[in-house]
Formats: sequence, C-alpha cells, structure tokens
Amino acid sequence: MGLDVAMATAAVRPATPEDVDEIVRLQADTWSTAYAGLVPAAALEGLRSPAARAAWSAAVVAGDGHHVLVATEGAWTVGFCAAAPAVEPEGAVAPSAPTLGPEAWAEISALLVEPRWGRRGHGGRLLAAAAAALRAEGARYGLAWVPEADGASRSFYKAAGWAADGTVRVLDTGEGELRELRVTGSLDLEVR
Repeated sequence: MGLDVAMATAAVRPATPEDVDEIVRLQADTWSTAYAGLVPAAALEGLRSPAARAAWSAAVVAGDGHHVLVATEGAWTVGFCAAAPAVEPEGAVAPSAPTLGPEAWAEISALLVEPRWGRRGHGGRLLAAAAAALRAEGARYGLAWVPEADGASRSFYKAAGWAADGTVRVLDTGEGELRELRVTGSLDLEVR
C-alpha cells in the first residue's frame, strides 16, 4: 500500500492589510516564547494591543522602500519580515554607523518564523526576498539588531553570512535593559 504525501507549497509574498492580524499574532506568540525572560510581560502583552495592530497596519501599506513580507506554507501564514532603508540607531555604542553612505544600507527590523514552522527554510526565504527588494532599490548591505541572548537569531544570520560588527545598543525595557548586537552583511543573498 502506497502513501500519497503531498508537500505543502512554501512561498513568500508581500503582506496585505488582511495579513495584519496574523502578523500581530505571530509576533506576540513568538516573542512571548523566545523573549519571556528578556522582555517584561507587560511589553510582550502590548504586542497584542490596538496600537501594535495599528502600527503593523501602517507598515503594510507604507511604501517608499518599506517592505513587509509574509511566509506561507500551504494555507498557513508561518512568518514575516519587515525591512526598510536603515536609520541611525539611538543608543548605539561605537563603532556606530556603517562606513559606507547611508543609501547603501537597509535594515531588517523584524524577521520571525513561528517556532512550530522552524527549520523548514522560511526564514531564509524571507531574508532572501527582503534582500532582493532592497537591492532593487539600491541598497547593497543589510543590518539587523539581535538581542545578545538570542543565540538562535545570531546563528540564523551567521548562516546567511552576516556577522556582529561590534556595535551594541542598550534598550530600556522599563524593568531593566536589553542589549542588542548589530549584525551586518551583504544583501546579495539567494535561497539555497
């Protein structure tokens, strides 16, 4: 007896306003799992607030170099990525700005895949799609801020060829501080 198993199709596409509720859910659920010991509970709960939903609604339609992408597997939304031209970070400690002109840099401000959908290539597809969109607008290099304690994200970016460049920023969480490392790398990425 044979078993007919169909593999669900994985894809990345631009987010639409209809995706906002899933983006809010994915961020809140994923951060609640990954950052429970790093970010105060009130801040994590705030990810489900009307203000968070409004912020994602605005981001999805922002245009002007801003990209919000979603990863899907079959009918499921499994992750998302937000990317835009890089801005000078507040609270960064040397070496500060990348040495190339600001027009050459873009920032991955969020890249999350729901843990139950991890290790299936969704993160790599999201990063590669964001990189392609940013390259098309003239950016050559990317950066992302990763919590120092988030070894999984640091490993993900390392596998993409990105590395910590020595810049650190410290965010006030309201109940302590969260140290983030800046990782940088080429936007010349392809899905393997």
